[in-house]
Amino acid sequence: MTQNDATRRGIGIILSSPSGAGKSTMAKRLMAWDPSLSFSVSATTRAPRPGEVEGLDYFFTDRETFGQWVLDGEMLEHAEVFGHHYGSPRAPVESALGAGQDVIFDIDWQGGQQIRNSALGGDIVSIFILPPSIAELERRLRSRGHDSDEVIGKRMAKSESEISHWAEYDYVLVNADPDTCEAELRTILTAERLRRERQPRLSDFVRGLNEEFRRRQP
Repeated sequence: MTQNDATRRGIGIILSSPSGAGKSTMAKRLMAWDPSLSFSVSATTRAPRPGEVEGLDYFFTDRETFGQWVLDGEMLEHAEVFGHHYGSPRAPVESALGAGQDVIFDIDWQGGQQIRNSALGGDIVSIFILPPSIAELERRLRSRGHDSDEVIGKRMAKSESEISHWAEYDYVLVNADPDTCEAELRTILTAERLRRERQPRLSDFVRGLNEEFRRRQP
């Protein structure tokens, strides 16, 4: 028996944070640590940024198509952020979890809330990542170099509201040091995989132990 027993359902790992606190970086680090993890690629109506790849970073689409996906129930969650629509396609996530594959979501609190309240809620582990300070949050946003002062101002204004939802999550981490934060995420994932209810062969294993006891009796 191993923690990655193929007969178990997969875990959906929600990573949320205010923009700049590190959820995307932590998602990439977790996937480098464990290549068996898959990433829920979001759909968005915003234009690709330099270097972003269709189907790898996002599924880029127009507002009309995105709206139709929502109406057809093909999105696990969706929200409008800074004038653009974002959402998680349902089909690939359900397929992965059913096959025992763990899936990482890099989404905001609104999306996380929708998924936790969905039929997949029992498969979900939610983690909120806080910045060590608001000053550091702004520094990280500016260091990325792809947002205007106006956009950074909007992100900073929105971060207070986002942080107010921290208590809705299963786990909350402070990303003061990326290496430490990554180690804590690894610990959470390992522990969640080992939860009794996620080890479907445990009952058979314990039944076998009891059979051994009976065979030892005179």
